[in-house]
Amino acid sequence: MAFTGKYEVESQENYEAFMKLIGIPDDKIEKGKNFKYTTEIVQNGNEFSWSQIYPGHTTTNKFVLGQESELHSMAGKTFKTTIRSDGGKIVVDFPNYHHTSEIAGGKLVETSVAGGVTFKRISKKVA
Repeated sequence: MAFTGKYEVESQENYEAFMKLIGIPDDKIEKGKNFKYTTEIVQNGNEFSWSQIYPGHTTTNKFVLGQESELHSMAGKTFKTTIRSDGGKIVVDFPNYHHTSEIAGGKLVETSVAGGVTFKRISKKVA
């Protein structure tokens, strides 16, 4: 697993349906729909700093694989969970959805599943 890098969103599938399902307000969904935000990941062994950079706002989660960590969700809520690795993927169980991240073909592929809706975001490495 080599996640370190800076990634820019290039495509998203089922964005609106998934965001509505997990309770993101319509105005935030509309703002985020076409914004190509950046994800910066710094990996040092099993330790990660994972930042999502939006205009005027950055959310950073720091965690160690296999240890309980406090994280911030897409909805802005704080919760505790244990993040794990499974077959080269990072696996996180958020309060109302299941999320995996992996590097495939040099791209960051993030998949979130809730209530039968699968949201997939693919980001290209820019640094």
